[in-house]
Amino acid sequence: MTRFLVVLTDVRPLGNQGRDERIEPERRRQVVGATSREAADRIATAFAALGMVRAGRQRVKVLAIGRRRSLTG
Repeated sequence: MTRFLVVLTDVRPLGNQGRDERIEPERRRQVVGATSREAADRIATAFAALGMVRAGRQRVKVLAIGRRRSLTG
């Protein structure tokens, strides 16, 4: 079963290497788990309505974690 994380992060300035999350991840403000994509999208929509997100100072990310098992085996 695939689970999802909805992450609210601070946007950092563009550095020498660009914005590579593997080298320098953005600071997390809030992390919320969801069991379905629909629930994760609703949470992300609520986060997107925040003033800091609308002003471009924070961003919302939806990440799929885990794997969905296939029914065929």
